[in-house]
Amino acid sequence: MTGSTLIKGADWVVAWDAAAGEHVYLTDADVVFADDRISFVGRGYDGAADVTVDGSGLMVMPGLVNIHAHPSMEPFYRGIREEHGVPTMYMTGLYERAQAFGLNPDDMADAATVAYSELLLSGVTSLCDQSFAYPGWLDAIGKSGLRGFVAPGYSSAHWYMESLHELKYQWDEDQGRKNMDAAIGLMNAADQHESGRLSGVVFPAQIDNCTEEMLRDSIALARETGRPVTSHVAQGVLEFHEIVRRHGVTPVQWANQIGFVGEDVSFGHAIFIDDSSWMNWASHRDLSILVDTATTVAHCPSPFARYGQTLENFGKYKSAGVNLGMGTDVAPHNLIEEMRLATILARVSARDIRAANTADVFHAATVGGAKALLRDDIGRLAPGAKADLILVDLRNEFMQPARDPLRCLVYTAADRAVRDVYVDGRQVVRDGKVLTMDHRLALDRLAEAQARMMRDTPNHDFAKRTTDEISPLSLRQA
Repeated sequence: MTGSTLIKGADWVVAWDAAAGEHVYLTDADVVFADDRISFVGRGYDGAADVTVDGSGLMVMPGLVNIHAHPSMEPFYRGIREEHGVPTMYMTGLYERAQAFGLNPDDMADAATVAYSELLLSGVTSLCDQSFAYPGWLDAIGKSGLRGFVAPGYSSAHWYMESLHELKYQWDEDQGRKNMDAAIGLMNAADQHESGRLSGVVFPAQIDNCTEEMLRDSIALARETGRPVTSHVAQGVLEFHEIVRRHGVTPVQWANQIGFVGEDVSFGHAIFIDDSSWMNWASHRDLSILVDTATTVAHCPSPFARYGQTLENFGKYKSAGVNLGMGTDVAPHNLIEEMRLATILARVSARDIRAANTADVFHAATVGGAKALLRDDIGRLAPGAKADLILVDLRNEFMQPARDPLRCLVYTAADRAVRDVYVDGRQVVRDGKVLTMDHRLALDRLAEAQARMMRDTPNHDFAKRTTDEISPLSLRQA
């Protein structure tokens, strides 16, 4: 029990207007939360409180909801993946990295701790953590203070390469079933975690790496247990063509045919649909399927932008009626920067400044993500909602002048202006410092783990190359 906290006279509050279904600004307003729930959002609060926070110079906003991230893996690739791509595989470097860089499960908790710290510092309070099971996962995310939606990955096959122009699949359906059973056990353990902040998400990892039976069983499991379900769908050109080769339809159409769609389903990325200029396909049905089935798209701009690719476009999906959420698929795990990039890339790909705006991406990063996770009590400031909230410092140099504070946050300040973070009414960031984890120690241990990974790269790469051969340094060493 944490008692009640009053944030008094905040310069700006991003409040939820339930009747209109949108966020609105309040000025000179108060926010009150008691224990893990918000009890008041408005002006002129005259009740008692155990703790009072002076809201002058602050914006209070809901915690961000990140529905697609791989925190136990992506921090290993800092300095490696930012410019790593394979032109003969439609620019993506995903498949090469998956084989060449062998990650040690014993090091993943440190990578996750680094990512969890970055997420909290950039205002994320709810996270769908899509990882493969590793020792200490639930302890690590429980300790972080995040609201964790634990999504243990499993599949019927894994990718491998014998050249730089062909992707191959190693199928092992028996092992895939064992991994699915283990994932079910981990989801059940998350539901029972002592923190009370963890829950399970069904995650067959990629649509091309799972059999039809596994995908059907996954959606059945989700429906039986009331859990959300997610997978990578339409995330790559090679995947698109592989699904067409197997089934004669696009990945989105194949998912629809087997019932792997719905308001409890989110597709990671869904960039390469039949309308994409990269595909130049004839059917033009994918977008309407997403709308008609109420399937969410988890938009993560950074990894694809690094390959010269983008969703075409955020505004088109939104205006069609697709529910959009946001994620941080790569390091840095900074959802505010992803919002900025999503807005800019939407305008570039549409050649239209009206393709996306701050309100659009903020909605996706809050209530859009909450909807995908089947929650109506996160991603918003309203009485009865969870006390997951952010205090933004309007006096930060990058926020001034704060004529439109959300716009200043997204376009200019980002995480630099995030001062305090609360999850479930518990403060987890104070004055820009994480209170729940040792960020510095995790970074030091991650550096050691990355060095071990790089030394071992020739033992995993099909061509026995070193890390420097796969991803050369930015500058020549003299």
